[in-house]
Amino acid sequence: MNLQSLADLLSRVRAERPLIHHITNTVTVNDCANVTLCIGAAPVMAEAPEEVGEMAAMADALVLNIGTLSHHQVASMLEAGRRANEYNVPVIIDPVGAGATRMRTDAALMLIDRLEVAVLKGNAGEIGALAGAGGKVRGVDSQGAGGDALTIARTYAKDAGTTVVISGATDIVTDGSRVMLVDNGHEMMGRLSGTGCMAASLAGAFAAVSSDYVTSSAAALAAFGLAGEVAAVRAAGPYSFRTALFDELAALLPEDLLKGARVRSVETHEL
Repeated sequence: MNLQSLADLLSRVRAERPLIHHITNTVTVNDCANVTLCIGAAPVMAEAPEEVGEMAAMADALVLNIGTLSHHQVASMLEAGRRANEYNVPVIIDPVGAGATRMRTDAALMLIDRLEVAVLKGNAGEIGALAGAGGKVRGVDSQGAGGDALTIARTYAKDAGTTVVISGATDIVTDGSRVMLVDNGHEMMGRLSGTGCMAASLAGAFAAVSSDYVTSSAAALAAFGLAGEVAAVRAAGPYSFRTALFDELAALLPEDLLKGARVRSVETHEL
């Protein structure tokens, strides 16, 4: 794996400051905005149906997160996604809680079916549920994919024609052919609400500067995980970790990513 390409993408995010349009959940909206700022991009949080199409058209990436979904919000997501597709703006979907309730699962599947999705990022349970592989979700927490997560991710990515990201102790990134595994991160990230949502925001920021969504997603996850590793060293608990996480992400340099990213490319013949 050429780690220089990951470091270069961080440099591009900082240099270009892409606009990342979010339609996201009310629990983590502020954290998503701040993590986007910390990585060097510009967030906008807009879900009013009267403006989502216009906002999506001027954005550099669109992040859709169904964490606190409602019927009107899903309609806004669909309209924003259609406009983003029209203007070749990458769409990132975070299907939070898919598999927990029928409404969440159906909403995520509808968006995936009707939109051209650049990146679909979820935990093992969410992706397993959407792929029909028996994923289990309790609330918004994964309880497993119902099978081998890597195989599920590759098959679903190929079938859906998108890049699939499964977050976990080792993050999986695949478009069905290429596979990258990201080992950066810290267990404290699982003790804080919203880190998955923040990861989707970062995936959007990196996708905004590269159409190679496998590499851009791996770079986003490596940057986030590396910041988490450093933040955990000086954190006393979950909330001080949250503050340190933002600080370390903002201070992260391309050379830090070059030295500290633990990303592996996996050849398909090895699987």
